Order: sequence, then structure tokens, then C-alpha cells
Amino acid sequence: MLSRIAESLYWIGRYVERAEDTSRILDVHLHRIISDPWVAEETACRSLLGVMGVDVDDQPVSSARLVGLLGLDGHGASSVVGSLAAARENARGARETISSEMWECLNATWHGLPDARRRVEQQGVHAFFRWTRERCALMAGLTDATMSRDEGWLFLVLGRSIERVDMTARLLSTHVRAGGSIPSWLTLLRSCGAWETFLRTYRGSLDDQHAAEFLLLDRLFPRSVFAALTAAESCLAELERTAGTGSTGRSGAVTDAQRIIGRARTNLEFRGADELLTDLAAVLDSLERTCSHLNDAVSRRYFRQTAAVLWLPEAVA
Repeated sequence: MLSRIAESLYWIGRYVERAEDTSRILDVHLHRIISDPWVAEETACRSLLGVMGVDVDDQPVSSARLVGLLGLDGHGASSVVGSLAAARENARGARETISSEMWECLNATWHGLPDARRRVEQQGVHAFFRWTRERCALMAGLTDATMSRDEGWLFLVLGRSIERVDMTARLLSTHVRAGGSIPSWLTLLRSCGAWETFLRTYRGSLDDQHAAEFLLLDRLFPRSVFAALTAAESCLAELERTAGTGSTGRSGAVTDAQRIIGRARTNLEFRGADELLTDLAAVLDSLERTCSHLNDAVSRRYFRQTAAVLWLPEAVA
């Protein structure tokens, strides 16, 4: 597979996941700000922007500005609209690899963004976030139903899994900043779409240890950090097996990316739930760094590296 196509598929997976996760986070946090009179709006908004890596000036930050920066900003890759536009742009470069249904889904979503902005004005932000989640879910379903399990599918799922780890770690960081209260855990579980599944798993027992264990260590819930790390590790192993370099190695992991993700998975897998609560901030910070280093390692291994062009005066003359 051409590295250009592989890179486009990888970023389609990341951007679609980013759009869905950001819409989930915004929807639940805005609902919490509105429903809880004890929550300081500006403090909560600034905290969420900081966790999402968006720098803001000293001007007041309101819920409306939060929605503008993380939801409707068409030029920022961290926003919902920006992520959907970037996913569609990458799909344009990989039209021959993805199915026609996947392209039509992303293209129709992109063309629907102006109507979504009007929907925000007429029906409120929650209708826009619900529409975003539905479109991203449709894209995920079409991906699983119409793509062959070849290298293209592996790169797309790899990108989606890495982004899921990163976004879940950022989401849990909001819990740390909020002081670790039970209402904060409830917000996190709803942001991940995990509330009902959590209740069925632990029979309605909501405490810090169970919530941390479910979102970080659960093997069966697909949005847990451990499940996403395992999926990404499996994709990397299959890519190396397909390339013929992953079957006879005698010195551990073959690539830097496999070493990084394997170290992160084992560091998380063999921690107890009580240890997670004690070292939660350090664990989350380590996971965010892991995602950054893993992205760099994947790019070096599989994608084209273009050196900067050096213009010489004698060559221009």
C-alpha cells in the first residue's frame, strides 16, 4: 500500500473518533454546567479547554465560546467541525481504497455542516452533538461492514484506537481537575457512552474504584483504555506480519511503535484498581505522552517522510 494512502486512512480513523469523542464530552459537560448551580461556568470551561489542549487568552470563557472553540471552529483540528472536515479531506485522497458508502457518508456529513450550524441556532447545541454522534456511528458501521480486513482497514482502526486512548485519557484528566467527586465519575461514564454498560457490569454500585477500573482496565468495553490499546497493538502486529517482519524476531518487539504500545499496555494491565486511583494523574499523563510518541513512531515507520527544501542562493539565481 502507498504510504500516502495509509496515512490518509490512519487520519480518517483519528479524525472521526475525535469528532465523536469531542461531541460526547461537550454535550455532557454543558449539560452538567446547566443543571448544577454549584458549578462555576468559567472555571469548568477553562479546565476543559486546557485538557483538550486549546490555549485561550485572558478574556472571559463562557459556554458559548467553549462551543465555538471545540464545536464549531472550522479551522481547528481539535473541534468537531474541523475534525469532520479533515476526515473528509483525507477521504478524498483515498477514494480508491475506501468504499463508496464510506465516502458518501463523510461527504454528506461535510455538506451537512452548514445545516448543523443552523440547527445549533434553532434547536440548541445538543441537537448538533446528537447529529454528530449519529454520523460518526454510521461511518464506523460502514467501515466495519464494507472494508476488507486488509492493510487499509488495519491503518484506519489503528488511528481510531490511538485517538480513543488519547481522548479517554484527556477526559479522565477532567475528573482529576474536578477533585474526584462521584458526580464527576457519573459525567465521565456518560461522556464515554458507558453509563448503562457500567450499571449492568457492577449492578448499580458507583464508586471511585469501580469507575476507574471500568474506564481504564475493562477488557470487554470497547471504549476503555485497555481495550483500545489492545486493538492498536493487534493492528501493529498484523501490519508487521503482513510485511513479513513480525514472525521470527528474537529480540522482543520489532518496531518502536510496538515497544511503546506494549510497554503502555503492560504498565496498565498489571495495576490494581486501588493503585490506579492513587497514581491516576501520573497514569493519565503517561498515556497522553504514549499517544504522542506512538503517533511519531507510526509516522516514521509507515508514512513518507518529506525533508524540508533548502533553497540555495546560487540555485535561485
